[in-house]
Amino acid sequence: MVYELDQPGVVEFKTRTLAGLGAEPAAEHRIAAADLREDWPAALRTAGFDPARPTAWSAEGLLGYLPPDAQDRLLDTVTELSAPGSRLATESRPAPEPAGEDRTRESLDRISQRWKDRGFDPGMAKLRYYGDRNEAGPYLTGLGWTLTGATVRELLAVAGLAPLGEDGLRMGEVRYVSGVLG
Repeated sequence: MVYELDQPGVVEFKTRTLAGLGAEPAAEHRIAAADLREDWPAALRTAGFDPARPTAWSAEGLLGYLPPDAQDRLLDTVTELSAPGSRLATESRPAPEPAGEDRTRESLDRISQRWKDRGFDPGMAKLRYYGDRNEAGPYLTGLGWTLTGATVRELLAVAGLAPLGEDGLRMGEVRYVSGVLG
């Protein structure tokens, strides 16, 4: 069984788009439409989620778009809702460098400009939350998760792909981690 947790507008868009394509889920799919700033665990439970059963969580490409305290609350809540043996996958960005926020904003603005030239303006720098935050990997380890992972730089090398150029986002240092609770 797969539970999809996302904002109601995003869920509605994805559901309509997939239906228009005739796409059918390959597994039992239950939607829990909720904003992470609200009581999303209640939405999961209403959809039938059982926290007594081991769960596989995926929170990729999300943490940087949450304020630092909301990131920690999310990871705390995921841990509270996880039975021993649960699995998790997420990204773990290195701690911000001093004055790194300006480089990050500039890089995100450059990426957004490429999209804007094609008629879509995501305004990525405005969506991102800045400031000191816990690095997800060590934070999760402190909550009892046993993690393994690799940086983007390492993954590219293993795949025989060229390394990333310096883009101000330190993407090569982002570590994708996965692990088990308890």
